[in-house]
This record gives sequence, C-alpha cells and structure tokens, in this order.
Amino acid sequence: MRRINAKRVLVGEPLDTARLGETLLPKRLALPIFCSDPLSSVAYATEEILLILALGGVALLHLAWYAAAAIVFLLVVVVASYRQTCYAYPGGGGAYIVSSKNLGQTAALTAASALLVDYVMTVAVSVVSGVSAITSAIPSLSDHEVPLSVAFVVLLTLMNLRGVRESGRVFAVPTYGFVLVIYLMFAVAAYRLATGDTIRAESAELPITAEGNYAGLAVVLLALRAFASGCTALTGVEAISNGVPAFQKPKSKNAATTLAAMGALAVTMFAGITYLAMNYQVHVAAEPTELGLAPGTPMSTALAQIGRATFGDWHVLFYLLQAVTAGVLILAANTAFNGFPMLASILAKDRYVPRQLFNRGDRLVYSNGVVLLALAAIGLIIAFDAQLTRLIQLYIIGVFVSFTLSQAGMVKHWKTELASPETRKEERIHIHRRLAINAVGAAMTSVVLVIVLITKFTHGAWLVVIAMPVLFIGMKGVRRHYDTVAREVAVAPGVKPRKPARHHVVVLVAAVHAPTLKALGFAMGLRPDTLTAVSVAADEEDANRLRAAWADHDPGIPLKVLHSPYREVVGPVLAYVQEQAAAEGTDMLSVVIPEYVVGHWWEQPLHNQNALRLKARLLFTPGVAVIDVPFLLESAKPAEEGAGGTGDPQEQAGTRPGAG
Repeated sequence: MRRINAKRVLVGEPLDTARLGETLLPKRLALPIFCSDPLSSVAYATEEILLILALGGVALLHLAWYAAAAIVFLLVVVVASYRQTCYAYPGGGGAYIVSSKNLGQTAALTAASALLVDYVMTVAVSVVSGVSAITSAIPSLSDHEVPLSVAFVVLLTLMNLRGVRESGRVFAVPTYGFVLVIYLMFAVAAYRLATGDTIRAESAELPITAEGNYAGLAVVLLALRAFASGCTALTGVEAISNGVPAFQKPKSKNAATTLAAMGALAVTMFAGITYLAMNYQVHVAAEPTELGLAPGTPMSTALAQIGRATFGDWHVLFYLLQAVTAGVLILAANTAFNGFPMLASILAKDRYVPRQLFNRGDRLVYSNGVVLLALAAIGLIIAFDAQLTRLIQLYIIGVFVSFTLSQAGMVKHWKTELASPETRKEERIHIHRRLAINAVGAAMTSVVLVIVLITKFTHGAWLVVIAMPVLFIGMKGVRRHYDTVAREVAVAPGVKPRKPARHHVVVLVAAVHAPTLKALGFAMGLRPDTLTAVSVAADEEDANRLRAAWADHDPGIPLKVLHSPYREVVGPVLAYVQEQAAAEGTDMLSVVIPEYVVGHWWEQPLHNQNALRLKARLLFTPGVAVIDVPFLLESAKPAEEGAGGTGDPQEQAGTRPGAG
C-alpha cells in the first residue's frame, strides 16, 4: 500500500525551477494578490476615524469629512509616487532597495525593519477584521475570535505554500466580489436617496458619551489622531513596488497599471463609504457602554451598519456583503504573504537575515518566509486576544516609515539622474515631473509619520517603535556574523586540499548486530591508519558479554571497552575521543556512529538518543569528524522493498552508544 504524503496533499507536487516563468502574474490576478490589503482597508478605515472622533461626542463627528478628504489626497499622492518606483526599480524590493541604492544601508535596514513589522501587523489586523465582520453577522461566534483568527492564518499559509498563481485564482473571487458588492451598495443607496428615501443606521439614535470636553488645541489633536487612524486605508500600497518581478512582461508597466487601478478603486470606495456613514449617521464606539448599551453587547461594524441600512429588507444582499467583506479582509493578509517572503529573500541575499529565507520551496514560493510570517502573526493575535481596537494602534507606523524613506530615496534617485551627463535633454522634463511627485510624497508622508507617532505612541504604538530597532540591530548582527564566517573560511587562490598525514577511526558499538557490522565495514573502507571499536559498559558482566559476542564474530578489529560505574555514556566516550584527538601523531580522527532509521515519527524517540547527544558534543571537538552510518529498519523502507525484507534485526537493550 502506497504511503500518503501529507505534505503533497496540502502543498501539492513540487515544480521544476524551469517553470518559474509560468508563475508570473497577469494584471487580473496581480490585483487581488497584491492589492487585497489596500482595497480591504476601506472596510474599516472610516470606522477608525469615527471611533476616535466619538471620544469628543456627536458634535465632533463632522470632522470626519476633513480627515477623509486629507486621506484621499494622500492616497493619490502615494500611489503616484510608487508608480515611479515601479519604473525606476523593476527588480522589486520597494523601500528597502530604493533606500539601499540612494540613502545607504542604515536607511535601507530601517525601511526593511519597518516593512517586516508592518507585514506581520497586516496579517494580524486583516484576519481579525475579517473575523469581526463574521461575528457582526453571527454574534454567537464573538467568544471564539482567537481560534477563528488562528485557523484563518493557518489556512492562508497553506494556500500560499501551494504557489502564488494558484492561490491568486482563489483570492480573486472574494476580492472582486467585495468590489462589486460595494459598488452595488453605492448604486442602491444612490437610487434610494435620489427617490427621497430617508436612510438611517441602526445606531443613529444612540447617544455617544464624550470622554471629556474638547476645545481649541484638544480638538485639533483629536482630529489629527482620527486622521492617523484613518490612514490605515494606505496600508499595502507599497506591496506592488516590492513585487514587480512577479508580474508578466512588461513588468514595470503592468505593475504601474495595476497600482493605478488599485488607487482608483480604493479612493472611490473609501470616499463612498465615508459619505454613506456620515449621511446615515453611523455611530460607533470602542465599548458598548459609550453608546448607552449594556456591557458585552455585540456591536456591528460601521460597514455592516451601512449595508444593513442600505439593503433594508434585502437580507440576502446584506449577508452577501458581510461574506465578501469577511473574505477580502481575511485574504488581505495575502498582500503580506507575498511581500514579506519576497523582502526577506532580498535581505537574505544581502546576508541580513538567515540564508534559508532566500530559498524557494517546492512550489517556487519562499516557503520559509511564509511560515515565519504566519508564526509571528499567530503569536500577535494570541497576545492581543484578537482585539482589533488594540491591534490597530500598532498599525501603520511601519507603513509611513517605509513610505517616507522610499520617497526620499526616489528624490535622491531623480537628482542623480539629472546630474548625470548621459541623461538626454528630452528625458529631463519627465525626470523633473517625477522628482516633483516624489518630493511631494516624501514631504506629506514624513508629516503624517510625525502625526502618527505623536497620536498613537501612548496608545500602544510604542511596541512598534521598540520592535523596529530590535529588528534593525538583529539584521546588523546577522550580517556581521556572515561577514566574520566568510573571512574565517576564505582561502587564498591556488590553495589545494591537504590529505591528513594520519587518519584514525573510532567506531561506536552498542552491541554486535547488523548496524554495527555495517558501520565497521564502512570504516574499513576508509582505509585508516588505525581502526578501533569502542563501547561503554556499566559493569564487568556487561563488558564480558560484549567481549564474548565480539570474539564469536571475530571482525579483526580491536575492541576498547570503557567502564562507566555511574552508567553515563556520553562523558566516557567524549573523554576518550578528546584524548585520542589530542594524542601525538593524530592528524584526523573520525568517529563512526551506526544509527537506526525509522519510518514513523513515534518510533524516533525510541532510538538513537545516545547517538544524538554524542554528535551534539563531538561537533565542538577540534580535529574530529563525525560520520553517521544509517541502517534502515523495515518501517523506513519503501513498501515494495519492505514486503520482502528479512525482519527487524535483533536489538539488545543497554545504555551503550551506537544504534538504538
């Protein structure tokens, strides 16, 4: 019977590297893959504005118009700025590459640390937002937000491990469905309002309890804080510039076009939702008591209230809105699942993170980066109990750090182009225009960054401010380690390998059985200068039993029995090997360890424990090489071979090292 490979069932069959071109994305798939985050952000960006303004009571809700208008303008500027990045740096990498090329490694690593933190936050916030949409429609699930959120992260991880293109087809349905239902809601609302209907949200009559009296400077600060919270609508905009290499040719043009389409959709949907929220008098609050409700009362999201009020008795359309909203919010995390692994692979190539993050997995995706992102996001969701109002405070700081550095780097890039004598006169006009766009973007995003830092720092954003320098220092440390290793292992040109003058081999023996004989045969094939079998005995009776078995087989190799009255195995063997390695005339000492290979996970703890401990200690002994000689038990052999096997070899119990 053929074994079922769980990895193949979940992830799929491996793809040849030559098929990498088949995974490149057309614009119709790139939009849901790279833009699900900024498109879905409009589902809660308006609500975040209203939540903050509600602290000042109903009288301050009109300030949402101004905050929304500023966010729309900022979104247009940022999209236009990143379109320039797509053309200037078609190799991808976004803020990290732009900063690295123009502002130096310190700025580049700052941008990278900001983006890495932001990608983790994107997964956590997007999934938790999607679960909130589900619990708004099904309040009975409100007590299960953490397990639901974790389950969705695991599902997204598996989908991304199957490949970018394959997952893109799945993500396209809820993303395009969300866009269509939102515009359908706008059409229905426009028709009802045009025909004289008065539409009010379910919370319109609920009072909002102000936390205090806001006037003068306090009102300005509250408005700025609301603007900063609403800037979540800009999250994920940079993902396309990070992933330009994933597009079909012409890569830069297709990426820029997709970015423009995303900007148009995000602007119109955000503006439309904000208009309806204000027109319907949607009231939201962080706690139900602020709306005069009993503690623990489930509260609908702002978008859910707008949908329920717009569709009225058409309950099917309302539940469709909630379904596609939940879907696109959860799948918005996919923007990070594409951006994080790609950025991590670039950082790994530059030796700032572990090299394992550079490797593509079976399905030609950076699977190690996908898994790392999932684990970090799950940890964050559990730590913050899947509470969106707490998680959202940590959001967007990293976004605007990377925005600012990227745009500042682009300004430097265009100035360098203008200073180059090779730049043609007709190109300078276009460069001046691009320089102006990026300069405006850099100025605006830097101002917003200051606003976000000031307004969010005391509300939890200080964690991000700490996390970014920790990542920065960590990446510098990884690079320093790799540079040190490179210097240590470097050899001068012409240096040839040197054969050891004397080679001694020690074979560790637990009992005289098939694995031991196989290891001895292998050791003899090495043709060493000396070959010794070594075992450990707890008492003389045990030692005599082994000597008798050894004499019966007469392998022609001397047996050294180490006495261990305290029944310790690793210590005596380690001391013997170190003594032999330090002996005069010993150039190279190889320790051969026979090991069982088992076929089931539950068998592994039953064997090889002494061997594992010995290998861990011997690796740090100078002049010693450790060699494993595997012996496959029947459970580890392929089914067609196992059927005709001779059965398990007789295993003798004991505490000596070696197989078993």
